[in-house]
Amino acid sequence: MQIVIVLFDRFTALDAVGPYQVLASLPGAEVVFAAEQPGVIGDDAGLLKLTAEASLADLPHPDVVLVPGGPGQLDQMHDGPLHQWLRAADQTTAWTTSVCTGSLILAAAGLLKGRRATSYWMSVAQLGQYGALPVSERVVFDGKYVTAAGVSSGIDMALALAGRIAGAETAQAIQLGIEYDPQPPYDAGSPDSAPAEIVRRLESRSRSILTGRDR
Repeated sequence: MQIVIVLFDRFTALDAVGPYQVLASLPGAEVVFAAEQPGVIGDDAGLLKLTAEASLADLPHPDVVLVPGGPGQLDQMHDGPLHQWLRAADQTTAWTTSVCTGSLILAAAGLLKGRRATSYWMSVAQLGQYGALPVSERVVFDGKYVTAAGVSSGIDMALALAGRIAGAETAQAIQLGIEYDPQPPYDAGSPDSAPAEIVRRLESRSRSILTGRDR
């Protein structure tokens, strides 16, 4: 079972690495990090780098595709090589998935039209611009399409997907193996529970990213 995790410049590290930690534990899984061109790809903080060991063109028929999000998603919304590869690969995938704003890339490629999907809490409404049906849930399954909300929800999505692929017992063993037992010290993981000032601060930072002032 070949699982391709797509990389692009300024991806969010946990979007890719969280699901990788889960999916790499599936029996018979071959996880490949891939990009338009092989090489070292930097994350959105500019500190962590992952190696894309293959080009997308080298992997035409993956069983599972995972597209992370991150600020670099803004540069991946045009119809170029990534979109073309996603549409071609999607014809034979068993599962096409995303984390965070990676769902916007899938949607812009035309893969989520008429489908329920989620994304990062500040971006989920944008899915409607591409014909998807926005849903404010942590993990959304619609047929073979699986989308996760922001960043850490990719771990939840990967565990849910592992259960669909290999059964609940295997998924639970993976969960215990990585000791995934969230007990956050603050109740601020959702805009519904976070203090209003924190929500406003992140919304302001997001506007800076969208206008390019953070670069």
